[in-house]
Amino acid sequence: MVLTPLCLLYCLLFSTWLLPISKSEMVLLPLTHSLSKTRFTTPHHLLKTTSARSAARFHHRHRPHKQVPLPLSPGSDYTLSFALGSPSSPTISLYLDTGSDLVWLPCSPFECILCESKTPRLSPPLNLSSSATAVPCKSSACSAAHSSLHSSDLCAISRCPLDSIEMSDCNSFPCPPFYYAYGDGSLIARLYKDSLTLPNSLSVQNFTFGCAHTTLGEPVGVAGFGFGQLSLPAQLSSVSPQLGNRFSYCLISHSFDADKVRRPSPLILGRYEDKEKEMGNEIAEFVYTNMLSNPRHPYFYSVGLEGIAVGKRNIPASANLKRVDRRGSGGMVVDSGTTFTMLPASLYEAVVGEFDARVGRFYKRARQVEEATGLSPCYFYENKVAEVPGMTLHFAGNGSGVVLPRRNYFYEFNFIDGGEKRKVGCLMLMNGGDEEELRGGPGATLGNYQQQGFEVVYDLEKRRVGFARRQCSSLWDSLA
Repeated sequence: MVLTPLCLLYCLLFSTWLLPISKSEMVLLPLTHSLSKTRFTTPHHLLKTTSARSAARFHHRHRPHKQVPLPLSPGSDYTLSFALGSPSSPTISLYLDTGSDLVWLPCSPFECILCESKTPRLSPPLNLSSSATAVPCKSSACSAAHSSLHSSDLCAISRCPLDSIEMSDCNSFPCPPFYYAYGDGSLIARLYKDSLTLPNSLSVQNFTFGCAHTTLGEPVGVAGFGFGQLSLPAQLSSVSPQLGNRFSYCLISHSFDADKVRRPSPLILGRYEDKEKEMGNEIAEFVYTNMLSNPRHPYFYSVGLEGIAVGKRNIPASANLKRVDRRGSGGMVVDSGTTFTMLPASLYEAVVGEFDARVGRFYKRARQVEEATGLSPCYFYENKVAEVPGMTLHFAGNGSGVVLPRRNYFYEFNFIDGGEKRKVGCLMLMNGGDEEELRGGPGATLGNYQQQGFEVVYDLEKRRVGFARRQCSSLWDSLA
């Protein structure tokens, strides 16, 4: 998408309006975790589809494109709901995705090609209301959706007459359809504006979104939270910087049990520390790391990774994970839309080697589980409690690092082996491939599975990302 200066993120030209909000107030929204339900419902089948989706999303970021690289299909299954049109309109559920910068959704009539094995639609396709208006081709929003094409080009694509183009009088012509390519699908959409109502009844007028009538492998829309003037935080920030300059989420830990009932995960727009202090609650300190600018992928939240500790041994990351070069290569993307963390081959193999040296001497490798899930290494440990080393992520600019809870990197479940139920555990990290193959895109991705049980804050004003251990369900209860 368009490389937009940071100031444009907060000073947009959208004509939006939000109900009055005091500077100290925050907005709390529920995120629902709806695990993908395909025709497979066993844990290892769900793990297989999720690992494949994580890999496809990661590798697509390194493929050459004629245009500026585009955002990717979400794999998170963490959804945000709101209404477009009148507050009484049906609720729309979209995937939360910090790795893209546009809010788009299926619109009626809607056709999704090759979607038989995909997650069923979470909500019916939108019927545009009478209040919805097409975005004009000369608007900055149209240019953003079309990767900075000149307004004259956009008006020509919209079949605007030459004399209108020469007179700069083509605002009445709508923004032409734009194309988004995804990790395992694509879509064509048009830009519209309408009122948006959040679950807490806050209303935003003239909210810009993409309306797709045809998609390939993409049955569910996306709420883009990345950098860019079309993202949801950016559109809020134009009228309420308190809401748009900072947001956080706290993802409640989940298993790959499709039938498990889950509580909502809190999504927080703005600040809440003052409210917590008023209630006498202690707040764990955030471990912050600075965001890295990415000229080729400006909508990413990239950070520098110094290394990963397995037990007491620290494994340093390669130089390209600590910075982003002018071609957009390197760094680690903090991404709510990818499930599993992807690492370059050298770091992944070093981490796995150390992990296996500590765990493999006690437990038998479960090769058939590795083939069935796409994850490795996996171990059978029968009726024992698996002993695994701790794991810490060391980001640039902080000395203490982020200590991962065991469940964030070692998943335990029952596997049916020849009719026998056996306990198995798998390391929840993935091999992203050789560094040479990753040029032109992120060196690594921090997936949402490893973010569970943390409040992850995106401080756009100070350009930093923070992590703090939280009881996410308790955080929801205290703020709701």
